Amino acid sequence: MTPRPWLHGFLDLCLLAMLRDQPDYGYGLAQRLAAAGVADIPGGTLYPALLRLEQQGLASPSWAPSESGPRRKYYAITPAGLDTLHAQAEEWRGFRDGVDSLIGERVR
Repeated sequence: MTPRPWLHGFLDLCLLAMLRDQPDYGYGLAQRLAAAGVADIPGGTLYPALLRLEQQGLASPSWAPSESGPRRKYYAITPAGLDTLHAQAEEWRGFRDGVDSLIGERVR
């Protein structure tokens, strides 16, 4: 599955939601996005998004050893990240409901 152009607008929301559940590293987050059916996210999209979350204080990084190679940079959601997640999730629900009302059953 390739990334959809509109995914860039919702990638931060998806990342924060996954980090709410558990801290994770970049590749692990990419695998979880793909497993959820959202998209296959290339590193050139994922890592700048994680850096942006870090710079905005929404995710905090930490380094941990890896059993299969170099250490990994894990990200955890911050209290500000949780606040942002709640606000963005509410915005997403409104957007989703609006789109659903436009496309409705006619698309099927």
